[in-house]
Amino acid sequence: MAKGSVRKKGKKWYYRFYVENESGNLVQKEYAGTESKSETEAMLRKAMEDYEAKKFVAKSENVTVGALLDMWVEEELKPGNLANGTVSLYQSTIERIKQYPIGDRKLKTVTPDHLQAFFDLLAFGGEKPDGSEAKPLASNSIRPYSAVMQAAFRFAVFPKRLMTFNPMQYVKIRHKQETYELFNEDSEDGLTVPTISFEQYKALTDYLKKKENPALLPVQIAYYTGLRIGEVCALTWQDIDMREQTITVRRSMRYNGTRHKTEVSTTKRGKIRTVDFCDTLAALLKAARTEQHKNRFQYGELYSLNYYKQVQEKGRSYYELYSLQRMEEVPENYREIDFVCLRPDGCFESSSTVSIACRTASKKIPGLEGFHFHQLRHTFTSNLLSNGAAPKDVHELLGHADVSTTMNIYAHSTREAKRSSARLLDKVVGD
Repeated sequence: MAKGSVRKKGKKWYYRFYVENESGNLVQKEYAGTESKSETEAMLRKAMEDYEAKKFVAKSENVTVGALLDMWVEEELKPGNLANGTVSLYQSTIERIKQYPIGDRKLKTVTPDHLQAFFDLLAFGGEKPDGSEAKPLASNSIRPYSAVMQAAFRFAVFPKRLMTFNPMQYVKIRHKQETYELFNEDSEDGLTVPTISFEQYKALTDYLKKKENPALLPVQIAYYTGLRIGEVCALTWQDIDMREQTITVRRSMRYNGTRHKTEVSTTKRGKIRTVDFCDTLAALLKAARTEQHKNRFQYGELYSLNYYKQVQEKGRSYYELYSLQRMEEVPENYREIDFVCLRPDGCFESSSTVSIACRTASKKIPGLEGFHFHQLRHTFTSNLLSNGAAPKDVHELLGHADVSTTMNIYAHSTREAKRSSARLLDKVVGD
């Protein structure tokens, strides 16, 4: 078992222990803990257990790609400055990489050809070594794989010195060529962003009302604001100004598959934005608030309240969510949070259950085949652009990185909008 200790510097405790480096020598690694000595000692024990179980550091001739990826996670990814959502995405990507033969290949045998073959399999699909069929991934889905492998192999070269060069620098991330029917008799261009009509939206909300499904309010909010699913579910009543009819979007909810916890974290862009909303949504929110007060009275002590707990791991903060009935004792480190989207019993409605509800509805409602929650965001944007909203304003409402992102995605907003634009020429000729 590795030897370790803790020490205090300023207000904070730090833990350190010895590990074996690539040369087989013992070196000391130190990590930031918390202001609590007992918590830091617990972090030390967990870190040493992880090291003993996974042997992140070993002689270079024994290190596999999978072991390198684990090493990179613990020594560079987790202590880094990336958002928790990105860290979770990269960790889940690594678990998928390790399911391929490339994960078991030793670093000393890895060549650019091996890596190129792996990325070509991701891009074009094909037969896996176990005989199963691998479907091609979209370019956006391949990006995390590339980011992880590029960073991990750079890390292997320096500071780890497990390799003398980075084989990923010679890999080209190729994509499947888009094809279409050159002489298709169908006049539709097939390039429109998937949106739903108001009639389809009504069919969806009517279905959810009939089922008394708590996904109803998240769907309504997204349709009238364009918020992402995690942003909707993380809204609190303090974020909503009913008098000014604005929503402050400051956090997002997601399930962390690596930690097996539902958490709140920053938004996708890591920025706070304000979104105005219409009278229709204002009425829906008032009705929802009234219904929640009624449910709280009806459920009594069985009504649940929601809390978050801050957890520190490797210098990174996580905000875990919990629901407790009013009769239950609340731990001292829990902080109550007043979510907008609730189930009848007061428990928060998670983004994963809302997504499941939308997929189920898409199978039950004629014309909504293939519907998913993000189409509400597409629909919101298409409605604004096709009715004359300024692209710059739409981009700010959506929280995109820049306006070109908005326009690239929504260039083909609706068929009717394109017809209207084309008919502007009639007016020019008429003059």
